[in-house]
Amino acid sequence: MGDYLLQLSDNGLARRSLKALGMPTPRTLARSEAPYEDRPLAGQRLVLAGEGGFNATLQRVLADCGAELAGAGADGQPASAVVFDASAVARAADLRALYSFFHDNLQRLAADGRVVVVTATPSSAADSVQAACRRGIEGFTRSLAKELGRRGATANLIYAETGAGDRLEGPLRFLLSRHATYVDGQPITVRERGPAPAEMPRTQPLTGKTALVTGAAQGIGAATAACLAREGATVVCLDIPAAEQPLKETAARVGGRALTLDVTGEDAPARIAGALDDGVDVVVHNAGITRDKTLARMPEHYWDQLMAINLEAILRIDGKLEADGVLRDQGRVVCLSSIGGIAGNAGQTNYATAKAALIGYVDAQAQRLAPRGITVNAVAPGFIETRMTAAMPFMIREAGRRMNSLSQGGQPGDVAEAITFLATPGACGISGMTLRVCGQSLIGA
Repeated sequence: MGDYLLQLSDNGLARRSLKALGMPTPRTLARSEAPYEDRPLAGQRLVLAGEGGFNATLQRVLADCGAELAGAGADGQPASAVVFDASAVARAADLRALYSFFHDNLQRLAADGRVVVVTATPSSAADSVQAACRRGIEGFTRSLAKELGRRGATANLIYAETGAGDRLEGPLRFLLSRHATYVDGQPITVRERGPAPAEMPRTQPLTGKTALVTGAAQGIGAATAACLAREGATVVCLDIPAAEQPLKETAARVGGRALTLDVTGEDAPARIAGALDDGVDVVVHNAGITRDKTLARMPEHYWDQLMAINLEAILRIDGKLEADGVLRDQGRVVCLSSIGGIAGNAGQTNYATAKAALIGYVDAQAQRLAPRGITVNAVAPGFIETRMTAAMPFMIREAGRRMNSLSQGGQPGDVAEAITFLATPGACGISGMTLRVCGQSLIGA
């Protein structure tokens, strides 16, 4: 079912009427389905501001992306994005630089614009005062994102370890692009952990790589298979036998191959490893179910079935791929968590338990597999427009759509884009984190 407020807001007269009634007026968001480009910001005017240790790196990356760089207050012309280096902040008084710049320049940011604030990690601070101030920058960025949402613009934060400057390019390219439209108000930590890939291609970064996507027959899984293939990957699409026909159609569309099996089967890990005997570079654990009931009314099989699919299957498959040497060095593992695993939901104790467990799992696995250059992350979608959400009661569906800074639900492609970014060599500095794709949902914020 379509978003009627989004449709009405595209009409000028209807938009004014909605505003007069105090109703949300979401903007149609600018998205890109095109492959990654070498110079994605060509012809775009960006403002680079702030003084810190990452400034030279930021200038180089933005110039390589084709951006026309302007300084703070330069001629007052509109800018499609703002990048602010806040890594010099060391004392409370230094935080005023954020207020001063954005207070004077925020109106220059175009609709659908991007703000990225970059600072060093609090854990690397010289003392507790500097650590506190760096953490304060996150609060600033999250609040700024909530103010920008009504314009279809986003604001995100990059924490970077001192020696990770050479790993900033991939995250910057992603967050400044229209592939990151529904990622808003999020902190991303870029670490020096583990060896970097020998090459980090800017276009077709997954060429020559093999990817496995579970639950690939439809929805987020099918969108992910398409995104990975768009960037050059050969995709093995996996789903249950009952979904064989749509699975084959997905595989055919992306030039991949279909693998039908139940991930909870005793022999599933061995069968998957056998189907990937030449090795795998990207593993996306998307298969999952919901079995909702309040805890007192939840039958035992609801708990067991959900845990078997949403958690245990992932642990067993990863264990087998690693034990058999199928997961290659510099590999990428991405698990589908949920904001339900962050905030919890009534009637979803089973679901929230499994999704929260995955957050802990990727954090632990990231540290363990770092010496091989393997990254392990989770993506936590918010309200995404799928067949499942379309079947929700009207009021619940409306609440899900509106309770975020962008006042609308995301699309399966939004989640797929985040997964695809985390699968690329350019995301080598990001591991052990959970990236929310939720339009800055107020739930769990």
